[in-house]
Amino acid sequence: MWQLADKTLDSRLLIGSALYPSPTVMQQAIAASGAQVVTVALRRQSPQQGGGQQFWDRLKHLDVHLLPNTAGCQSVKTAIATAQMARELFDTHWIKLEVIGDDYSLQPDPFGLLEAARELIDQGFEVFPYCTDDLVLCERLVEAGCRILMPWGAPIGTGRGLINPYALKTLRARLPDVTLIVDAGIGAPSHASQALEMGYDGVLLNTAVAQASDPVAMARGFGHAVQAGRLAYQAGLMPARDLAQPSTPVVGTPFWHQS
Repeated sequence: MWQLADKTLDSRLLIGSALYPSPTVMQQAIAASGAQVVTVALRRQSPQQGGGQQFWDRLKHLDVHLLPNTAGCQSVKTAIATAQMARELFDTHWIKLEVIGDDYSLQPDPFGLLEAARELIDQGFEVFPYCTDDLVLCERLVEAGCRILMPWGAPIGTGRGLINPYALKTLRARLPDVTLIVDAGIGAPSHASQALEMGYDGVLLNTAVAQASDPVAMARGFGHAVQAGRLAYQAGLMPARDLAQPSTPVVGTPFWHQS
């Protein structure tokens, strides 16, 4: 069990609700993953207008915590307005804050992100900022009041995994008391396991499951990978060595011979 903001959770996997071939597959995959936090994009669905009713009904039956996001927002003003609407519609003060600065890479705008985070925290939100792995930006977000950071592993939807392990390890070492969740770029269960092995508190992913040939089986695989990575971190990984070292010592051990 672990603490995410004001919630106690069992699973360290957070999962998205977009891109699935059908609402039924989405529901089955999320259930198979064991995830207890599901992200939803307010701008993609409109429950107040009756849009995506089947989608919302299936999410309600999953008994999960919703993490609305401001996906697609490219300005501070739009992100703040979207967060305010999400709080009203979903009755939660949680918000995954996205302020996109570049259409090609979908890289977050660090200046807009920090400005929006400060404003939303002042308004009582628990802000989960989607950010790059830049140490100074992350430190500024923490100083602004963010208790959770969501640095990318790679650009959204690329599936390239953890392209800068050094930067991610640096964040973990320099921000030991901050909840860190790798968000974006996770393409394989091994990527998720690697993040947990580094000491990250969790991972958030969507495309790797939703667009798999078998989303349900892939979701189950990610659930196991996250558990394996966390257990490995707790147990203590063996250090990498330049020279081979026998697993069976030969010095001081008896050997048998026939006379």
